[in-house]
Amino acid sequence: MKRSLVLLAAMLVIAHPIIAQGRGGGGRGGRGGGATVAPANNSWPLTADSASYIRRTPPTDPGIQRIFAEGFQRSQVMKLAQQLLDSVGPRLTGSLGMESAQRYLVHTYTSWGIPARIENYGTWAGWSGGTAHADLLFPRLRSLEVHPMGWTEGTGGQWLEGDVVIIPESVTSPEAFNAWIPSARGKFVMVSAPRLSCRMPRQWQEFGSEESRAANQRDQAALQQGYSSRMVYANGPNGLSTRLQEAGGLGILSFGWSNYPGINKVFGSPRVVVPNVDVGCEDYGLLFRLAQNNQSPRIRLLVQAERLGERPVGNVIARINGTQLPNEYVLLSAHFDSFTGGSGATDNGTGSLVMFEAMRILKAAYPNPKRTIIAGHWNGEEQGLNGSRAFVEDHPEIVAGLQAGFNQDNGTGRVSSLSPGPFSNARPALERYLSAMPSEVTQWIRLGNASSSPATGGSDHASFQCLKAPAFGLGALSWDYSSTTWHTMRDTYDKVVPEDLRNNATLVAMLVYLASEDPQKMPRDLAPMANDPATDQPRPWPTCARSIRTSMQSNR
Repeated sequence: MKRSLVLLAAMLVIAHPIIAQGRGGGGRGGRGGGATVAPANNSWPLTADSASYIRRTPPTDPGIQRIFAEGFQRSQVMKLAQQLLDSVGPRLTGSLGMESAQRYLVHTYTSWGIPARIENYGTWAGWSGGTAHADLLFPRLRSLEVHPMGWTEGTGGQWLEGDVVIIPESVTSPEAFNAWIPSARGKFVMVSAPRLSCRMPRQWQEFGSEESRAANQRDQAALQQGYSSRMVYANGPNGLSTRLQEAGGLGILSFGWSNYPGINKVFGSPRVVVPNVDVGCEDYGLLFRLAQNNQSPRIRLLVQAERLGERPVGNVIARINGTQLPNEYVLLSAHFDSFTGGSGATDNGTGSLVMFEAMRILKAAYPNPKRTIIAGHWNGEEQGLNGSRAFVEDHPEIVAGLQAGFNQDNGTGRVSSLSPGPFSNARPALERYLSAMPSEVTQWIRLGNASSSPATGGSDHASFQCLKAPAFGLGALSWDYSSTTWHTMRDTYDKVVPEDLRNNATLVAMLVYLASEDPQKMPRDLAPMANDPATDQPRPWPTCARSIRTSMQSNR
């Protein structure tokens, strides 16, 4: 029941029309005709008058000069992006696609003279993904827009044909669900409410009357709440799939709204044991209305996919050994796994490519570093930071010897913020690093102050910060990440911004170089924890979550 309540909350969030995005709105407004949208505040460049770390003169450090020239004049990052995102594609944890992508990384690193290997940490549900096709057969003919969900069962090379049904309003208790589920034999079941309108919320805000907006929001909330309550009695999509399999049902139809027509969020779970596809907004609404009005929608579905059982999973670790302080480390960090809807371009192909290209730049411009440089391309981030958490558990010596780590994981935009996290005296060191770089790079960066708690999730620097090791998150401009590309089927190569990617890779290479050469150790002093309002006493340091090393232990 606890997981079902979490599911219900998630469904309500997906259903709610978000007008202003926390990670940056805009990008696809209601106005047409090429209307100009004002840049976000953090996309404006800073000046030396507003930030002391922005240089007024060109950099004088020869290492910085070499890195800047290599990164901007001889960049390979878009070539690497095309290879990874177009030829290799999405990288679902446990999938053959991920294994292929990891081999690509290791092979390319080796060709550059950088030792790299796959370091296994456990197992995960294996999967060979492919394609999905669906057609409406009755009451009329229509091709349907569908995408296979991650880890979905295939249809065994055969078309599955059956009626589409919704969980009826009469299901008001677990007992009522138990009485209904046998009737789903030979049928497909829809697992969430549709959108009443597939228009983007911004169009409703711009063109809808106050009365029409209020009515749409009221009716959407009521529809969502009603259907979500019925799914609670089914124990969510995972529980429903098990009961549906037992009842002889054919599969489940899913829908993940992302605020725009033509863009859905595509997730998936190894716990769903029947064929499972995401259906586009318009087609999902069509099927729901037909079923709701007893008009007997019938479809056929073909899913080319195969489950492969538990398979070894690991991180790709690349390493350039230090020449003076080999037991002190500078880390380049980005998760490599993705979901399956698109090609995992901005989540987190771009972060991975930044670290990949930065390592190439460093090998060319700084081949004999003072400290050891490690690139961690983490697996299993989407299932709970499992790859990086396993790494810090397995390598306490690297955690203890970490000079600095730099993690990037929120889209293709140029890095616009850098925070010292919970390390109260780290800002001066970061400021020294930025002040040695060209203003062409640093003018975009807002350097923050220490926070009153470590990162506890969200991305992989949290795995290190929780153990009080100085790893820092690099925040990037949104490019409407939350709605356009994050976990959507539109997260593809064309969404990458080449100039920003070159900038970020060069920035990271310079940060790593300066951290490696720094005569001082990065301070690990911690800022005071924020007070707990209930006790008015400082909160305790959070307990560090353990990695989950097999899909059998995961509830995702």
